[in-house]
Amino acid sequence: MTDKYETDAWIRAIFPEDIWFDPCPIDWNKDQHACGIAMDWRSPAFVNPPYSNPLPWVAKAIEVNRLDGHTVVLLLKHDSSTEWYRMLHEAGARFLLVNKRLKHCTNTGAAFPSVLAVLA
Repeated sequence: MTDKYETDAWIRAIFPEDIWFDPCPIDWNKDQHACGIAMDWRSPAFVNPPYSNPLPWVAKAIEVNRLDGHTVVLLLKHDSSTEWYRMLHEAGARFLLVNKRLKHCTNTGAAFPSVLAVLA
């Protein structure tokens, strides 16, 4: 399994990189992801975190929203059974369900549904 799932073009068009800060770009390696969590985030931010471990990214998003008032949107698996989903819910995130399986810039749909979690 890989964590390098590119964001679908139609979602990137909603959150263009010249406006939305991306602390977790697809071309970073695992060590650089730690830097993305540690760095100061600008607002607004759009994050497509690693699917294998979104928890530290969710925690950081909640922190910068709560402390700095930053708007953060996270593209995540739609899995309401997880700790990070509970944290987002308790932080007042709005959940926008993606109505089709994302293809991650491939020709094959993902094996799981996705959600945009919005902290604003």
